[in-house]
Amino acid sequence: MSSPIENAIEYAQAHRDSFLEGYQELLSIPSISTDPTYKAELERCADWIVAEMTRIGLKNSRKMPTTGHPVIYGEWLEAGGDKPTVVIYAHYDVQPVDPLNLWETPPFEPSVRDGKLYARGSADNKSGIWGNLKTLESILATEGRLPVNVKVFFEGEEETGSPSAAPFVVAHKDLLAADALMMSDSGFDPDHPMIGYTARGIISAEVTVRGPDHDLHSGGYGGVVHNPLHTVGKIIASFHDDRGRIQIPGYYDEVRELDEEERAQLLETYKITGPEFEAKSGVEHFWGESIAPVPVRATSLPTLDVNGISGGYQGPGMKTVIPSEASFKVTMRLVPNQDPAKIAELFKNYVESFASDTMQVSVAIHEKAWPVTMAGDGPSLEAVQRGYEDMIGRRALRVRVGGSIPILGMFQREMGMPITPLGYGSGENVHSPNEYVRLDHFFLSIEKSIRTFYYLAETMG
Repeated sequence: MSSPIENAIEYAQAHRDSFLEGYQELLSIPSISTDPTYKAELERCADWIVAEMTRIGLKNSRKMPTTGHPVIYGEWLEAGGDKPTVVIYAHYDVQPVDPLNLWETPPFEPSVRDGKLYARGSADNKSGIWGNLKTLESILATEGRLPVNVKVFFEGEEETGSPSAAPFVVAHKDLLAADALMMSDSGFDPDHPMIGYTARGIISAEVTVRGPDHDLHSGGYGGVVHNPLHTVGKIIASFHDDRGRIQIPGYYDEVRELDEEERAQLLETYKITGPEFEAKSGVEHFWGESIAPVPVRATSLPTLDVNGISGGYQGPGMKTVIPSEASFKVTMRLVPNQDPAKIAELFKNYVESFASDTMQVSVAIHEKAWPVTMAGDGPSLEAVQRGYEDMIGRRALRVRVGGSIPILGMFQREMGMPITPLGYGSGENVHSPNEYVRLDHFFLSIEKSIRTFYYLAETMG
């Protein structure tokens, strides 16, 4: 007689074609959260997901308003009081598609080529949305019940720092109360199995420098009127010393040194992950290695990066002007113990100190998110590792992650529950043209997650 796990896996295998068809429909919705012109598309995407949640059997599925894009909530709480309750987190918003001309096929017209599904959001993070829903569908369709109590929490602002989702969590603590959060903004690669146990915090900011009240002829006013672009260059050049260490006073005050055991583990893991990491970088030499080895610098130290600069003439040929205004965008990645509010204030004060009687300098802080340390052991992580063992015969490596998932640090601080990654599929070109997910890995991740939900009932019950 087949087991519930086997029955659900057989269902998932038998319905791969319909799973793929639905996934492509979801990916065709341009839910770009950073661009306000797509607001209606995010609402449409949320409605589409709610309808799918209701169809597969989740209860009380609904779109809940925030001050920004809606949160999606649904639940299945009939496993019983002796079974654990888990929150499933993923996000349905996606990054912009620029530069559009580099896409081989349109970003919102999903295309399968060589076993890869190309579309914006295919890896980040509609794989987390769709993978979870198809996992739950496979179990509900074959058993009529889930092995654990489930609360689904999908947001639409992760790519903009979760500004509205964060206060939503604070206002709905009772609704989201659970024993663990399963975080599905991560991947599943059976060839290189890894589970992140940290994510850095993030601050995003925009600096604006203003000089004359209009553009001036550089022949008439060059050397006489202070050029905003020159001040932008001066500010940016001051951020790091020649070794790559950030020069803002106090920036490193709260950074915790890695203990020898964790440092050794990072270096050992990098022997496995390093070659691919280096190959994907597209550079021959890394920067800042005199400060710390690459795996330490890439995951365990804070950063400050300029993401874009604007000002003056950007068209073909030349236009001889002194621009009236210039600006640049910055992101800072934070590590455990760093307070994003404090670091944002240090950055703002430092940059605005470059103002003078010839130049106005202002700083707008956008997102601020805490770093997070996820479950290092415990029953929820054990359930995930058992899923890996069943599927690929070995456990996943635990690794530090250099990126950020803005809501998680706040969620952990407010809710106090363990957070465990539950990833779906692996791919490339996240945030870039030609984003894709490998379909074989995606379907395997559903089978792995079916096992994981049953193991959650055992390990946390």
